[in-house]
Amino acid sequence: MLAGALAAGGLLALTPAAQAADTELARNGGFEAGLDGWTCTAGSGTVVPSPVHGGTKALQATPAGSDNARCSQTVAVKPNSTYALSGWVRGSYVYLGATGTGTTDVSTWTGSAPDWQKLGTGFTTGPSTTSVTIYTHGWYGAPAYQADDLSLYGPGGDPVQLPAAPTGLAAGSPTSTTVPLTWSAVPGATSYHVYRGTTRIQTVTGTSATATGLTPSTAYTFQVSAVNAAGESPKSAAVTATTTGGVGGGDQGLPAHALVGYLHAGFANGSGYVRMADVPDSWDVINLAFGEPISVTSGDIRFTLCPATECPNVESGAEFKAAIKAKQAAGKKVLISIGGQNGQVQLSTTAARDAFVASVSKIIDEYGLDGLDIDFEGHSLSLRTGDTDFRNPTSPVVVHLIQAVKTLKAKYGAKFVLTMAPETFFVQLGHQYYGSGPWGGQDPRAGAYLPVIHALRDDLTLLHVQDYNSGSIMGLDNQYHSMGGADFHIAMTDMLLTGFPVAGNADHFFPALRPEQVAIGLPASTQAGNGHTSPAEVDKALDCLTKKQNCGTYQTHGTWPALRGLMTWSINWDRYNQWEFSKNFDAYGWS
Repeated sequence: MLAGALAAGGLLALTPAAQAADTELARNGGFEAGLDGWTCTAGSGTVVPSPVHGGTKALQATPAGSDNARCSQTVAVKPNSTYALSGWVRGSYVYLGATGTGTTDVSTWTGSAPDWQKLGTGFTTGPSTTSVTIYTHGWYGAPAYQADDLSLYGPGGDPVQLPAAPTGLAAGSPTSTTVPLTWSAVPGATSYHVYRGTTRIQTVTGTSATATGLTPSTAYTFQVSAVNAAGESPKSAAVTATTTGGVGGGDQGLPAHALVGYLHAGFANGSGYVRMADVPDSWDVINLAFGEPISVTSGDIRFTLCPATECPNVESGAEFKAAIKAKQAAGKKVLISIGGQNGQVQLSTTAARDAFVASVSKIIDEYGLDGLDIDFEGHSLSLRTGDTDFRNPTSPVVVHLIQAVKTLKAKYGAKFVLTMAPETFFVQLGHQYYGSGPWGGQDPRAGAYLPVIHALRDDLTLLHVQDYNSGSIMGLDNQYHSMGGADFHIAMTDMLLTGFPVAGNADHFFPALRPEQVAIGLPASTQAGNGHTSPAEVDKALDCLTKKQNCGTYQTHGTWPALRGLMTWSINWDRYNQWEFSKNFDAYGWS
C-alpha cells in the first residue's frame, strides 16, 4: 500500500506523518530557471512567459515527426519508499509519468486540457532503486503543450554527484559548414552541452554531435560538458577543427542568379520538341532529359535523341552536338539528367555502380557535356531497415550512388557541374520521417535523398527540389504547407537554408546548404505538373527569401540574397506557355 490513498483525480494524498518526513525532490519544477535540470528530446522544449500556472515561466514543448516532445529529469530517491508525482498541464494528449521505479512504472494523461489541469500519480520504489526519471510528453502530430509546477514528493535519496568532465573529445572530417564531434561517455551523465568557443550550441543525450552553420575555411574550437541532476561538469579539453574551403561545390561559371530548365531531348510529349539551337539565352543550365538504364538494376545508362517518328523536327546528332558547343561558348552549361519519372535506377550492386560510372562517362564524353543532374524518382532510392543515420548510410543503393558520383567528380575535376532534382518526399519530409522509422512500417523512401545530398554537399553545384507533385509537408514552424503558392516555396527553401533535425532527432541534424547551392523547382505551366505557381506568387517567394519582404505568415530563419535562382520542368512546357516562366525570371529584380 502507498503511505496515503489516491484521492479523486488520481492525486496521492499523503498522511501528515508522511508529509513531515518527505520533501520536494523535483529540481526547477516551475521552470523559473529555464530548462535547468530538464532535458527535452529533439530540442522540442522551451520556456515561455505565457501561459503559466504559477510564477513567471512555464515549459512549452512541441512534438514533431516521430518525436513526442518528452522532457525529463532524473531524481535521487530511496529504495522501498513512496512518492507522489503531480503537475499542471495544458494541451491535447499530455502525459506525466515516472520510469525506473524498480516496481511498476506509472503515468497519467489528459486527452484535452484547454486550460490548466492537474495530473497526479504515485509509486513505490523497488528494494535497490536509487533514482527515477520523471517526465512529461505530448503526442505525435499534436500541437505544442505546456507544463508547470511539476512536483515529486517523498524521501530524498543520496545526493547525485556532479559528473566528471568528458574526455576523448575528437573532431571528425569537417565539411565547409559542419564539424562532427565525438567523446567518451561519462558515468552518471544524463546529457551533454556542446560549446563552440564560449557559446553553448547544442544539448544532446548521446556522445556525438555535429556543429552546423559554420563558415568555410575557418578554425573553430569546441568543448563539451556533462550534465545530470546535480548540475553541469567542468568542460572537456578543447579541440580545434578547420572547415574546408567549400570550393568543390562552387559556381562552375554560373551567373549569380541562374535559370535551370529541362529539355525534352529524348521525347516530345504534349509540349512538342525544342531543338537545342532554339533554346533561348534565358536558360543558364540545360538538363537533357533523360538518360535511362537498360534495366532498373543494371546501372547501364543510355541516352538517345528523340526519334523522328515522334519528333519530326529533331536535329541530327551532329547538329545537336554543335548546338551544345555553341551554348557552352555563350557561357551555358549542358548536363545529362539521369532518371526522371520513368527511369528507375537502383545501384544495388558494385557492378551496377561501376556500369553507371562507365556509361555516364561515355555520354558526357560523346556529347561534350558539363556534368550530371541526378533526378532519381519513384523507387530508385530507399533505405533498408536499420539505416537510421543520414550521416552514415548503409543502404547499398545510397552508398553506391554516392561512390559513383564521387568517382565522376574526381574524373572530370573542379569544373564538373553536379545538380540534383529530388522530390520533397525524399528531402523535406525527412524532417518528420526517415526511412522505415525506429519501429518500422514507414515508407523506406522517406528522406532517402538526405544522405546523398549530405555526402556530396562539397561537390554539389545546385540542389533544386521539385516543389510540385507534392503532398503537404511540415515546415520548421511545425505547420503543414501545401504547394501552389509562395508560402510553400518559402517554407521548403527555408528548411534547406536553415537545416533541420531528421525525423525530429536533434542529434541527427541535417546542416544547411549554402544559398548559392539552392534553386527553387517549379512547373512552367499548369500542364507541366501539379502545383503550378503564378508569376506573382513566384516573385513573392523570391522577395521573402532574398529580401525578407512579402513573406506572408511564415517567418524565415534568415535572408539569402545569394539564393541561386529557379529550376523548371520544363523548357518545352515554357515554350508551350508562351515563355511565361523564363520571361518572369528575366524581369525579376534581384537587388
